[in-house]
Amino acid sequence: MGIDNERATKAVAELLASFGLDANSPELQDTPNRVAAFWAERLNGYDIDLASELQPMAGQVRPCPVILEQIPFASTCEHHLAPFFGHVTLGYHPGEGGVVGLSKLIWAVHAFANRLQVQERMTWQIFKALETSLRPAAWGVRVVAEHTCIAHRGVKTPGVPVITLLLGGAWLENAPDSFR
Repeated sequence: MGIDNERATKAVAELLASFGLDANSPELQDTPNRVAAFWAERLNGYDIDLASELQPMAGQVRPCPVILEQIPFASTCEHHLAPFFGHVTLGYHPGEGGVVGLSKLIWAVHAFANRLQVQERMTWQIFKALETSLRPAAWGVRVVAEHTCIAHRGVKTPGVPVITLLLGGAWLENAPDSFR
């Protein structure tokens, strides 16, 4: 995706000015650059090539379920540009696509979390990435998150976990406890 740092910096300075703040004051003079750098990092998921990340490993591995529980993430709600954060549990039972390195599964979570997002879509994107790349016999994704747009605006109700869950293959009928 790439970020136009100069344009982003000017936009942040203009945003501060729209709030009646002086972006050139000693307290705020570095803020536009810091905010632009923050967002460049926060939205780097668009630059991750999952097709190259989720490549099966060479060699024979006896198929058994692989489940990674509570992978932490932080994302940004596309509706309010407010953070939401939590953890992802994902897993698969290898099928014809083979197995992939465990860290690659974490990359998949970060690739989708580090975008402007909604939780439901993020869950679906991770689910489809597992299905497409690994062609597993069974797979699942469970995301539990708290949304600051619920906690700090509107209903102002903190501490409400939102759970999204997708299961595929053999786990549609008999999911491991991690997905219940």
